[in-house]
Amino acid sequence: MADAVRTTCAYCGVGCGISATVTGDRAVEIAGDPDHPANRGKLCSKGTHLGETVGLEGRLLHPMIGNKRASWDKALDLVAKRFKEVIARHGPGSVAFYVSGQLLTEDYYVSNKLMKGFIGTANIDTNSRLCMSSAVAGHMRAFGEDIVPATYDDLDAADLIVLVGSNTAWCHPIVYQRIRARCDAGAKLVVIDPRRTETAEEADLHLAVRPGSDVALMNGLLQHCREAGVVDDTYLAAHVAVPANFWDQLGEGSDLWSVARTCEVPAADLRRFYELFAATPRTVTMFSQGINQSTSGTDQVNAILNLHLATGRIGKAGAAPFSITGQPNAMGGREVGGLASTLAAHMDFAPENCARVQRFWAAPAIAEKPGLKAVDMFRAIGEGRIKALWVMATNPAVSMPDANRVRAALAACPFVVVSDVIEKTDTGAFAHVRLPAAAWGEKDGTVTNSDRMVSRQRALFPLPGEAMPDWWIVKEVARRMGWKNAFAYDRAADIWREHCRLSTYDNDGVRLFALSGAAQGGNAAYDDMVPFRWGSAHPFADGRFSTNDGRARLVPVVQKDLPEPLAKWPLTLNTGRYRDQWHSMTRTGLAPKLARHREEPLVEVHLDDAARLGLADGGLARVETPQGGSIYRVELSVGQRPGELFVPIHWTDRTSRGGRTGLLSRPLVDPVSGQPGFKRTPASIAAVAPEWRGFLLLAHELDAPPKCLWATRVAVPSGTLWELAGNCDIKSIEALLPRGERIEAQDNARGTRRVAVVAGSRLAAALFITESGELPPRDWLIAQLSAPEVAPTLLAGRAPGVQTDRGPVICVCFDIGLKTIAAAIRDQQLADVAAIGAAIGAGTNCGSCRPALARILAEETSDAA
Repeated sequence: MADAVRTTCAYCGVGCGISATVTGDRAVEIAGDPDHPANRGKLCSKGTHLGETVGLEGRLLHPMIGNKRASWDKALDLVAKRFKEVIARHGPGSVAFYVSGQLLTEDYYVSNKLMKGFIGTANIDTNSRLCMSSAVAGHMRAFGEDIVPATYDDLDAADLIVLVGSNTAWCHPIVYQRIRARCDAGAKLVVIDPRRTETAEEADLHLAVRPGSDVALMNGLLQHCREAGVVDDTYLAAHVAVPANFWDQLGEGSDLWSVARTCEVPAADLRRFYELFAATPRTVTMFSQGINQSTSGTDQVNAILNLHLATGRIGKAGAAPFSITGQPNAMGGREVGGLASTLAAHMDFAPENCARVQRFWAAPAIAEKPGLKAVDMFRAIGEGRIKALWVMATNPAVSMPDANRVRAALAACPFVVVSDVIEKTDTGAFAHVRLPAAAWGEKDGTVTNSDRMVSRQRALFPLPGEAMPDWWIVKEVARRMGWKNAFAYDRAADIWREHCRLSTYDNDGVRLFALSGAAQGGNAAYDDMVPFRWGSAHPFADGRFSTNDGRARLVPVVQKDLPEPLAKWPLTLNTGRYRDQWHSMTRTGLAPKLARHREEPLVEVHLDDAARLGLADGGLARVETPQGGSIYRVELSVGQRPGELFVPIHWTDRTSRGGRTGLLSRPLVDPVSGQPGFKRTPASIAAVAPEWRGFLLLAHELDAPPKCLWATRVAVPSGTLWELAGNCDIKSIEALLPRGERIEAQDNARGTRRVAVVAGSRLAAALFITESGELPPRDWLIAQLSAPEVAPTLLAGRAPGVQTDRGPVICVCFDIGLKTIAAAIRDQQLADVAAIGAAIGAGTNCGSCRPALARILAEETSDAA
């Protein structure tokens, strides 16, 4: 067996280390790296099942011009030629790159260098604009530099942990395990989130604030701290610049009762939080998309930073504001300048910085001002101001707000290049040239996680087909555009060393970002790099910040008026992630086990709203906004605030006829950061009553979703499951069945039709449809795809004899269902989550199902009482 390779997980910004052992041609065993400081050997469900996602199904393996395969030389020559022509005719500002936090730092660096230093425009932005650019803007306003002033070790030292707009148990499970361990040792946990998520269920206090009221909440807390004598006047006098009218402005509307009304939370709960914070010096406030993805996101970030600066809770163990990022290398992109609003190496567009970077790169031109941020970029494409676009490692036709308008812009753009690992994506459908990029498991480079830890990502497999690393693709285009010497890289290590040198070049110490010494040692040192953190554990421990005078800034922020519900759009739509899925599911969608937790895109609705609007649990409903509409399966939830809806972001036109959340969100952005506000879109919802329901089980993939009212793909072992509903379109669905021997049954009274197709002795497909009857559970039928011969009870949808229904899967790591867990609790009289784990294993791997186990335990205990 091959030696284990130390690499880094492909998913969130936690940056977990992985020990990967290649066991076959495209097979690998995945384990957590016990020596990596980010995860200490633990992995969440997504990381645990990375081995299921390294196959070549659906991969783009050759350059494509239009729909025809092309050589690399022909494709690269065309890209370079078209970009040069557009620049010559319309100027540098007529081209743009839209890149991704999925890129490695070396990929990011070369892309940024080409655009800002050689093409000469800052029209390069990243999908990280959609998830954490408000944190960047807030850091720069307060600290003078985009610095996360905390590490995961601060969680181990905190006595109070405040999670704001972060469903950490689902989105950052390994961090959440660390939080729970600290809480088990006595720390308190406060969760501030409009939804009662599984994270909130285990909190000591949950504040279900009105969406968009975070500034009022934090301003009120700061006012309370001032009145309680907790503001650190000595620290402020020595290290922080405070505007003359800051405290007078803060006091307006910041009393307890006014804040309680604005936030729509009980005053007693608000007082409890305020008093707990004031009494606990060692407090870490972690915030994520619920804060950032707002049209007031930067102000919300600064309200949190103001609080920590004013109370001196920064630069100390267990006391810090902590922005936790969503993507694996969003931080690396921030470091190299991958955002349109920064230049490079944590420098802005000040003239001296532009001159410095141009001098370092020996560049013929340099961008002298910020470029177009993501939403403005696609608006400019639609208006014809951007003539050529290169999209790398992301899918804006799915993830951007108002996706219909984005698609129209892509369709109208004269020249679109897409570099991706997947052959068919929603964005790739608009590409004139598609370039095959290396995927996780084939890439070699570095990433930076949320607490500034740099880790190596190492290749496990040779490059398949003609796929190449992103940095190689970009540098080859740059060389064809005439800049051979500046892009003479032979390996990722060459780029890393240049990136390190730029971080320290003419750096007088004002910028804390400096990779001093990291470039030393040559290729061997790069190959052997162990995880390291740039900057100290507490960058502001000495009270000096990256501003001209070395002082941080309190930034006055005011709570904006929150609009009342509109007559046509009376509900508020919130969007977010599921526990076991990632972005647009190009990777996680390949893993059957990861589909079990949430198989379909659900719209979560409060019970009172559902009763008022005639929505049934498990039924279908259409969510509408002024931008568009899409159909979802309904899930009734007491965790939703009345008047609000929640939908997931993951489904695409490749995987569903519904659940298209990108079509719904407004293209409104924060005026400082340019980050879209995904969390508060006016919406409506109405029940959808299909004529029939059903499912289609196949031993093969379809080229496109079935054409019916509702169709959602679910990855299953040995095949694909499509959940279906429709009106008068059953024949078109039946036409999707493959050739083979048919077994059929029909019940006209219930409008039920069941068809199975057998090829040899194996099940090739099964279609179950009903107008008014019940549909069988899917698990046994799915297992028949891999059975050596077809069971005689196939059309009954069950095995002979009595079968045990294990219920929906709760613990994905060990494939354990709800009814199995409930039975174990009852039969073995299990008293806590640890006992459940000891008895049946649930919750003992990634731990992300622990809140669900606690809820099931409470329900079973209550029923028994």
